[in-house]
Amino acid sequence: MSKETIAIVGATGAVGQQMLQCLEERKIDCNLKLLASARSKGKVFTFMDQDITVEELTENSFENVDYALGATENDITKTWMPWAQKAGTIVVDNSSAYRLDPNVPLVIPEINPEDIQKNQGIIANPNCATIIALVALHALHQEFKIKRMIVSTYQAVSGAGVKGIQDLENQVKDPSIPSQAFPYPIAYNLIPQIGDFDENGISKEEWKLQNESRKILHDPDILVNCTCVRVPIMRSHSESITIECEKEVDAQKARELLAHAPGVKLVDDPQNKIYPMPLDTSDQDLVYVGRIREDLSDPSKHSMILFCCGDQIRKGAATNAVQILEELLK
Repeated sequence: MSKETIAIVGATGAVGQQMLQCLEERKIDCNLKLLASARSKGKVFTFMDQDITVEELTENSFENVDYALGATENDITKTWMPWAQKAGTIVVDNSSAYRLDPNVPLVIPEINPEDIQKNQGIIANPNCATIIALVALHALHQEFKIKRMIVSTYQAVSGAGVKGIQDLENQVKDPSIPSQAFPYPIAYNLIPQIGDFDENGISKEEWKLQNESRKILHDPDILVNCTCVRVPIMRSHSESITIECEKEVDAQKARELLAHAPGVKLVDDPQNKIYPMPLDTSDQDLVYVGRIREDLSDPSKHSMILFCCGDQIRKGAATNAVQILEELLK
């Protein structure tokens, strides 16, 4: 039986490189093709003890490619996606270009794997903050039925790609070095803006959590009040989340549910200073959840608070895409 041919588009970026590592870690035996811009052509990376040379992304790149993992910006994705579609390649795309397209499944494998089979050649990977939040919340949504989320995110510089990581590394050494990825210095600072603001003062990143959650959970009525903040953390996003539910909530029941939820690690012993933190969650694939408590400001007892952390490059992007690919390969 011949091996499937899998391409990584945007193979030299932070997410593309993590996709390469995840394919190897998960022992996905395939013919691998690495595609990137002309300036990256000729770079060599190792996969399964083989040296693979990066090829320039062109209109003919998808000939005989079965599956592609996309890790490029929206405008670039929209350029090459028709080439992949014409060649019959099934794409798992990490950009936001097709996430809200009604004909494109938006998938977190722990939550809605059945949607993968509805694909018409494209499956969208959700936003990183959406993935981390919903992996943490899905079991609670099934039990208590979430109506509304109030979310503050603390998002790592890796979400802005290689340049974001470089900004933090450079500015920790010398705060006077100007930013490449951010409007202000990020070392020793917080920036309460990720994406452009609309006329209501809500950023693009903040809208994603509501719009994507509704699609993934098949619940068009969920409401989200979100503030997204860029923080000087290398690669793990953190989120403080208050949920308002249809049913009365119970913190101990929530802990029991989360202890067995797929993709989750319960880290919740605050009396012993045990709770999720970015350092602990970096370079692994679970979403850590802790600081679980009932909302004492809500006399109806329908609200609960939690704190979660997850690796933005892995579960927030590359790993989730590779997990979707694994479902396709089944």
